[in-house]
Amino acid sequence: MPIVESADGTPIRAEATGDGPVVVVVNGAFSTAADASGVADALVRAGFTAVVYDRRARAGSGDTHPYAPEREADDLAAVIAGVGGAAAVLGHSSGAVLALLACSLGVSTGTLFLSEPPFHFGEGEPPSDLPERLQRAIDEGRPADAVTTFQIDGVGLPPAMIEQMRSSPVFDGLVALAQSTVYDATLTRQVSTPTAAMREVDVPVVVLTGSDTFPFLHAASERLAEEVSGAVFVEVPESVQHRLDPVATARVVAAHLHA
Repeated sequence: MPIVESADGTPIRAEATGDGPVVVVVNGAFSTAADASGVADALVRAGFTAVVYDRRARAGSGDTHPYAPEREADDLAAVIAGVGGAAAVLGHSSGAVLALLACSLGVSTGTLFLSEPPFHFGEGEPPSDLPERLQRAIDEGRPADAVTTFQIDGVGLPPAMIEQMRSSPVFDGLVALAQSTVYDATLTRQVSTPTAAMREVDVPVVVLTGSDTFPFLHAASERLAEEVSGAVFVEVPESVQHRLDPVATARVVAAHLHA
């Protein structure tokens, strides 16, 4: 740490804090390691070592083409190996999809905490050509268009909200992560519905969702908990509108790992 090398040679920036069982945090779209600092701090206060990292094509990590979700699974494996193993992985949004996929591919994740994974289960799927359109916009020097296209077609945000976001001071930071939208769109297209191996992972699984979140995400979380053998479903009232509440989430992690 802070740099580990993935199987394909991509440098992945990671940071570990605290002293205790290791919990690796896997962020969702448009998120970097820095965005998980609140969750990391809460985990440390709860007695864990929190590990956060920049997924490939984000902030301090590198990138290697061609992309495949399996390469991101390798990234997570490298981070876990870099800290000597993990008691748990906490994935949020597309990071939850990645964590479950990685575990199904043999990555030693420990207990999986999966927060609001955007599985579609064959319903309301984003356009099938979304990753290709996003990459084309980036290749043509239009990363801002890739960001807004992902938000509209991939996430489902209304155009009026996107226009407000384009004029906000945070938009430039999103544009810097444009390439990662291609990867999130590719990941969630490849496993829009969990594979049989993902539903049969041989580790404890806790699926989390906020009470006040997007209905699609709440429904997807409930269905995943039903389909994964032995999974536990937990509603976290403090997590609102697809945002993890750090303290409440750490409390759930502690309740299951210290049980």
